[in-house]
Amino acid sequence: MMPNLLPVTVCIPVRNEEKNLPSCLEALGDIFEEILVIDSGSTDLTKEIAKNADAKVLDFNWDGKFPKKRNWVLRNHDFATQWVLFIDADERVTPEFVTEMRKALVDTPHVGFWISLTNWFMGNPLNHGDVFHKLAMFRVGAGEYECFPEDSWSHLDMEVHEHPVLEGSVGEIKARLEHHDFRGMKHYLTKHNEYSSWEANRFQWLRNAGAEEWGKLNSRQRFKYRNLGRWWLGWVYWVVAYVVKKGFLDGKSGWTFNHLKRRYFGEIRLKILEAENFLE
Repeated sequence: MMPNLLPVTVCIPVRNEEKNLPSCLEALGDIFEEILVIDSGSTDLTKEIAKNADAKVLDFNWDGKFPKKRNWVLRNHDFATQWVLFIDADERVTPEFVTEMRKALVDTPHVGFWISLTNWFMGNPLNHGDVFHKLAMFRVGAGEYECFPEDSWSHLDMEVHEHPVLEGSVGEIKARLEHHDFRGMKHYLTKHNEYSSWEANRFQWLRNAGAEEWGKLNSRQRFKYRNLGRWWLGWVYWVVAYVVKKGFLDGKSGWTFNHLKRRYFGEIRLKILEAENFLE
């Protein structure tokens, strides 16, 4: 390992990310010991971009069952580092993030770290409103992403809303990543249509699951999945994010983003109601 390299393997799951991947890899620079790009059948220049940046490319072929992309690499890659950091191709590390990470990993008692994101939307950063968090960095071997029987209803080959289940204490890195997707509004809406279907199906599954499965959820997840079928959930999110957390200060971008989030919860509810009618 070269001096001053962070003992972290950065894993970037991708499929057709030629628009986002170059700036993601550029931001990583020569900071981390290893960079993996896990590709599932890209038909654009994604793999070439990764190889030209000296990232290691792993090919993932999903058979529709567990494990999905992130758990697959955790189970099949021989990691040379103690830590793994999962980021998406539309995310960028910042100098502040790297500096805080470097300090946090020194003699830490934690097995993982929550990471926050600054969303860019319609060309502008959203500096207010609901801050997105994910448990994206943890010790290799400390755990893996949630697993539940979704083979019959999920067509997403990567863990999206699943969280890692870790054995040990978890800290937080306060300096944020930048989340900036260059694929446009059409892709944003298509992606969230897929996500809302996934959420509606998971709601149906959790409703019949036992206490053990509910016990795996954090408090925010439990609140969400108990109330996804309620008409008011999207409005509560909107009031908290746009009013209480001052998302209105982000101008037109903030208004549009929070309006779409409220609509997203409404779409989940409609899909839940549709499924319940089919079951009657």
